[in-house]
Amino acid sequence: MVLSKPLFNALGFYFDHLFNHPVRTKAITSCVIATAGNYASQCISGSKAINHQSLLAYGIFGLLFGGTIPHYFYTWLERVVPEEAAFPVAKKLFLERLIYSPLYQAFTLYVLARLEGKSHDTAVAQLKNLYWLVLSSSWKYLTVIQLLNLSVVPPMLRVFIVNLVGFFWIIYIANKRRQQQAKSNK
Repeated sequence: MVLSKPLFNALGFYFDHLFNHPVRTKAITSCVIATAGNYASQCISGSKAINHQSLLAYGIFGLLFGGTIPHYFYTWLERVVPEEAAFPVAKKLFLERLIYSPLYQAFTLYVLARLEGKSHDTAVAQLKNLYWLVLSSSWKYLTVIQLLNLSVVPPMLRVFIVNLVGFFWIIYIANKRRQQQAKSNK
């Protein structure tokens, strides 16, 4: 009971900002979640020292792209496929899984590598090595979650849900990237 008032106040504050400043709120939320996901992945993988460059890269990516691009995509999706359309959830899922997701995964892998200070050639090589694994895993493991996100979650909260799922996805991607780096360092 004592904790309910601070929790209620925090949720009220968040929803107020989400309604009045959606892009900024989603960008900051994504920054925090992306940084936390990368930090968690480093801890889980048993890293002896925290890679601050990687934390910074994920935070910057979340701030600049992780909240903004999905916000504009889901806003566009709501306009292109209105609820009155025939099979709106199926159409939205098709567009998200087969067009948006492949492009966003490629963009994410490349930009994260560049933000970590890697050269263009290294970023492209890493993208080539990881792209299909990450994309096929996304289709395999996240399609049902995305279906639920599009059918049950209100449009205003879809980016938040994607970011929460992204927390675990960041852990997955970061571990795959570290495994790929370990192979290339041998």
